[in-house]
Amino acid sequence: MVKYKIKKDDTVKVVCGKDKGKTGKVVKVDSDKGRIIIQGINIVKKAQKPKSQNDKGGIISVEAAMDISNVMVVCKKCGPTKIGIKADGKDKARICKKCGDTI
Repeated sequence: MVKYKIKKDDTVKVVCGKDKGKTGKVVKVDSDKGRIIIQGINIVKKAQKPKSQNDKGGIISVEAAMDISNVMVVCKKCGPTKIGIKADGKDKARICKKCGDTI
């Protein structure tokens, strides 16, 4: 399992693909597969059978997973940036590589 620096609830910007330039909030990170689900990004149509929750079924819109390498974390000060890790004793903090501010 690979350890990624992107976490749930981070704000990220898509840097390539059909939704290039859009920003959104991370809903789920699958570190085993290297995939990420972002709120409102990479929407696909999916056929769903009728179930107890959805009596009618039909075609629904769902956020699909995309590769984690296609996004960058957005810093509040300087925009899309790479992430570094700064260790102070036992504590570790994620920092912005551009401005040095904690994320």
